[in-house]
Amino acid sequence: MVDRRTALRIAGGGTVGALTLGAAVGCADDTIYEPDPLAAQEVLARADAVAATAAIALTPQRHAALTTIASERTAHADALRAEINRVIGVFGDGTTPTHRTRSMDTPADTGSAPAASGAAVPPITPPTIDQLRDRLAASQQSAGDLARTLSGYRAGLLASISAACATEAGVLLT
Repeated sequence: MVDRRTALRIAGGGTVGALTLGAAVGCADDTIYEPDPLAAQEVLARADAVAATAAIALTPQRHAALTTIASERTAHADALRAEINRVIGVFGDGTTPTHRTRSMDTPADTGSAPAASGAAVPPITPPTIDQLRDRLAASQQSAGDLARTLSGYRAGLLASISAACATEAGVLLT
């Protein structure tokens, strides 16, 4: 016959073992996730902001318009990053979870190298106003196409970004 104290030890040991096994299995996640679809849009927005800032060197008379475009595209990138972080979640200490993600390819039209989401975009050769207009039109199309595949807040965010890119290319750069 097993006394009460021994039975509690066995039950406690079994519980600790089960929790340890569960934690070990949870940490051994080898799944490779697809990148968030908004991550490529964030990279495009940051690259467009850098391009607009660089274009000031070629056309200083358009400083105000180009600065506005750079500010708006940076705000777009920040809003996209905030949404990505919201979906990922945040731990109690303020850090975000990490998991293995397939590498993200930058769309071919941008002319820039792939960059990690949230990373600084490397310096580029200053584009002409026509080249910047083309970049913004490509970003508008890309955001609009992705908006049609999503729903809710994400679709609205991308539609708003698409509209802003159209305004930047069609009004600020005319």
